[in-house]
Amino acid sequence: MQVISAAEAASLIESGDSVLVSGSGGGHCVPEAILEAVEARFLEAGTPRDLCLIHAVGIGDRKLKGAARFRHPGMLKRSITGALVDSPPLIELVQKDLIESYTLPQGVIAQLAREMAAGRPGLVTKTGLHTFVDPRQLGARQSPSAREDLVELLEVDGEEWLRFKPFPIDVVLLRGTTADEDGNISMEQEAIPGEMLSSAQAGRRLGAAVVVQVKRLAKRGTLPQRSVKIPGVLVDYVVVDENQRQTYWSDYNPSYSGEMRIPLEGMRKLPFTERKIVARRAAMEIQPGAICNLGSGISTGVSAVAAEEGFLGEIVLSNEQGFIGGAPLTGPDSGAAQNYDAMVDQPYQFDFYDGGGLDIAFLSFAEVDSAGHVNVSRFGNTIVGIGGFVNISQNARKVVFSGTFTAGGLQIAVTDGQLRILQEGRSRKFVKAVEQICYNGSFARQQGRQAVFVTERAVFRVGAAGLELCEIAPGIDFERDIAAHMDFRPMVAADLKTMDARLFLSEPMGLKHDINARGSQARRPRRQLARSGLKRIAEPA
Repeated sequence: MQVISAAEAASLIESGDSVLVSGSGGGHCVPEAILEAVEARFLEAGTPRDLCLIHAVGIGDRKLKGAARFRHPGMLKRSITGALVDSPPLIELVQKDLIESYTLPQGVIAQLAREMAAGRPGLVTKTGLHTFVDPRQLGARQSPSAREDLVELLEVDGEEWLRFKPFPIDVVLLRGTTADEDGNISMEQEAIPGEMLSSAQAGRRLGAAVVVQVKRLAKRGTLPQRSVKIPGVLVDYVVVDENQRQTYWSDYNPSYSGEMRIPLEGMRKLPFTERKIVARRAAMEIQPGAICNLGSGISTGVSAVAAEEGFLGEIVLSNEQGFIGGAPLTGPDSGAAQNYDAMVDQPYQFDFYDGGGLDIAFLSFAEVDSAGHVNVSRFGNTIVGIGGFVNISQNARKVVFSGTFTAGGLQIAVTDGQLRILQEGRSRKFVKAVEQICYNGSFARQQGRQAVFVTERAVFRVGAAGLELCEIAPGIDFERDIAAHMDFRPMVAADLKTMDARLFLSEPMGLKHDINARGSQARRPRRQLARSGLKRIAEPA
């Protein structure tokens, strides 16, 4: 292992290289000092050019940091990622077809690193079937110039599977907190675990240069052995950035790293807006003991509601970055969590998700059609990507999709418990046909999975005939406020209900009592010990 500067790390990258970068969202485990040096070298010397940039999920401050440092003309040839939303300048390159763009599921990229590390022929999974990731649709492409097939359809024992092909790697850029003199890396101050070990192992097997950015150096033999997340045998170079921040917005928050827990009262409460109404109604779908995922966007508010209502301890919240228990964060530091019980590497979290481990997933939606198909990745000139959406939505027993009824300028008011629409959003979300299928409602129904759509004014469920209105907010008129703003006319449930009046009051709802009154959703093994001895129960569905 050699300690080098960020500029020296940047010089390891040659034109045409494939570069795998760690991190998530707003600076979580992003080796920003190295990325800044790569950008500076390109601006000064015009090299490296025509790079392939690979990262499991979006990285950036939604301005010029992270993946956006590769925005300069000629610098980037191909982007393979789960999301582009955190790097708007790259979205512009995709829109103009100046780079080849693929948005693969976040879990696929994380797990594929592990498959590549073992020398296996790619990742074989059902994740992505019947979505735009499926090669029978778009094969995860976002630009016309993206012509290579990165995924293929297989049939094994009469069942359809997808194989995501391995890709070459020349340089791996990772991040930790502390490196010792042998290159062993610990991550005690990092906000997420990521897929650091798998990435380093994949780089080692493929002969790539593995570079890790850290905050500090330690003497040989002083790191506790169990704190080492990347063994030194996998690390070629270390870059020390003493000013390394935990995220772009937080220098260091000990509750993110698990160093301490904070009182529930210290967790941020949601202001009483349409987003809180949606998060509250989504939270009403929870049962005690449920293992849940909170996706990005409006759904992250469910954790704030659970904390405020006092039932956070009755359920298990998780997110795709690897946290189990506690409260995943909202806002610019989303992706991290507080008061969690455990943290696992991202590929293993997706193993659990792909295997059906989730009882309920709380996700956002941008477009939905009458069949219950959902699009979150691309609409109009907006290219977001899919993150972990496909892994989560395709494998959870139940999905609660949350969002405002319309988007762009929506303004509401609540007076005496009655909801009024002051200004309608500019963009419709309930459309005739979604632009890209990220969740296939028909495929989900065939598999017996449930879906609920929650907005501030209406709740829909997916029935045999498609989307069906089952709840309407007090003060809302069906024709004026719902049907008039949809591109199709939904089915209306025979027992159409009014949304719970407590949703539209600013004080806490008392949800803890409601949720505790329901039966537990905690799963049990097929074999259980009882006082009378071993007994068997029915196989799980």
